[in-house]
Amino acid sequence: MGALIEANRICKRYNQKSNNMELKETSLSIEKGKIYVIEGKSGAGKSTLLNILGGMEKPTSGKVYYKGKSFYDLKDSDQAAIRGEKYGFVFQSFQLIPELTVKENIELPLIFTNRQEKMDKIAELARHLGIENQLHKLPDFLSGGEQQRVAIARALITKPEIIFADEPTGNLDSATTKKIIHLFTRLCNEKNITLVVVTHEKNLFEFPDNLFLVKNGRLQVAQENV
Repeated sequence: MGALIEANRICKRYNQKSNNMELKETSLSIEKGKIYVIEGKSGAGKSTLLNILGGMEKPTSGKVYYKGKSFYDLKDSDQAAIRGEKYGFVFQSFQLIPELTVKENIELPLIFTNRQEKMDKIAELARHLGIENQLHKLPDFLSGGEQQRVAIARALITKPEIIFADEPTGNLDSATTKKIIHLFTRLCNEKNITLVVVTHEKNLFEFPDNLFLVKNGRLQVAQENV
């Protein structure tokens, strides 16, 4: 099976007059249904790598391919369609809109992609994530773990192929973190979704398919295809 996403010698330099790189030359292949964990300290370059893979930040050099097509050479509208329909994003700060209900937050990606889902589909997803009784609440009335589940539901509502998660448990306590990681793992196994996670926490996933370490802007393989 071919790679969903393939990064070929990508790097990122923010100051064009300097030789210092946020991300040094990196190649990486992302396959369907697998869990990829990228560990690293703050400022190591792991979020930059995630943003480039997720179509949010163009590399200074190198190519990122989505199903064999050079992503950043596509039209802006085609890039946006892939990000909106094929990719899901989960962030440390949840990024829920406080004025919207849980249901409305989950529906938000459908508005941007001009898609409609019946309420029973949203309710089914909410049940799957254990937030079916929270749909009419505002985010401020939820716990941190519940807010993260809403963020995950929002990432899943378009039925993406890949979820990109940037420090998804950084604001959660240890007990809630374990529940969220178990949830991520179950979703990947049951729905055959690819998961790419960047984190500063060691051993966040007990059995990732691929484990990497970013140190000083350089990606190192820590564990692969176990």
